[in-house]
Amino acid sequence: MDEMNDKFNVTYITFVGHVELNKYRFLYFAIMFTAYILILCSNSTILCLIWIKKSLLHEPMYIFIAALLLNSLFFSTNIYPKLLLDFVSEKQIISYPVCLFQVFMFYSLSCSEFLLLSAMAYDRYVSICKPLQYPTIMRKITVVFLLVLAWLLPACQVAVPIILNINNKLCNFTLKGIFCNNSLIQLYCVMSRALSVYGAFVLLNTGLFPMLFIIFTYTKIILTVYRSSGEVKKKAAQTCLPHLLVLINYSCLITYDMIIARMESDFSKTARFVMTVQIITYNPLFNPIIYGLKMKEISKHLQRLLCQSKLT
Repeated sequence: MDEMNDKFNVTYITFVGHVELNKYRFLYFAIMFTAYILILCSNSTILCLIWIKKSLLHEPMYIFIAALLLNSLFFSTNIYPKLLLDFVSEKQIISYPVCLFQVFMFYSLSCSEFLLLSAMAYDRYVSICKPLQYPTIMRKITVVFLLVLAWLLPACQVAVPIILNINNKLCNFTLKGIFCNNSLIQLYCVMSRALSVYGAFVLLNTGLFPMLFIIFTYTKIILTVYRSSGEVKKKAAQTCLPHLLVLINYSCLITYDMIIARMESDFSKTARFVMTVQIITYNPLFNPIIYGLKMKEISKHLQRLLCQSKLT
């Protein structure tokens, strides 16, 4: 459907991925609004705790956790407000420029998550495998460099195809989804082969390679822990298990988005809808829960904070 605003000459894209929206729109809105509020509150609570207790939670590990939670807040805010508006609107449409911006933010922040998890894996590797060298390796400048790299590298790489596609002609104006993702390429009249190759390069550079690096570092950690004392094993389990849970969960969901959502297949509309909702809900919602409960120091300070709130 090509809807043109004569005054502003803006191209609009229609989302057709919702399932029985007219029947369940208010139920969808209630569920996703609740999820968004929980995401904002839970991530912000852990972030504030790390900031308030920065004299105690001053290790690079907690800085990387804070960065990951901040990344989740940006990721969710890129999706949820527009999604909630669509649930209560008669037409589920988005302008092409805004759609491109949503695609840019979605993949830039998704790739940043992998790089932040890689930085956290490297931090755990140095802490457990090279404890005596940890203070000299994980200095403040190293942490800042890794954070800047985790956000800047994906943004620069994802921006290239977005900029090149700004003036690309659309031959279809209905998107099989509930927000803008890589399914957008199916709307173009002509898709550049060079951009497809470049997209694969970005996927390898910011997705697969970081994942392989994480697997390598955790293999080294497991080998080191296996030969170590019980105390080292306990420390490794407390700090590494949450990272592995987040990585496995996110890898499965992003694999769906990068492969299944891009394919023209018999994948049912309901299944697409459910999987897409999981992509935008699971990690932003469960990251603060995983780190809040599994990370001993954060859990301890969180309990104290909650007890103080009850007393006041």
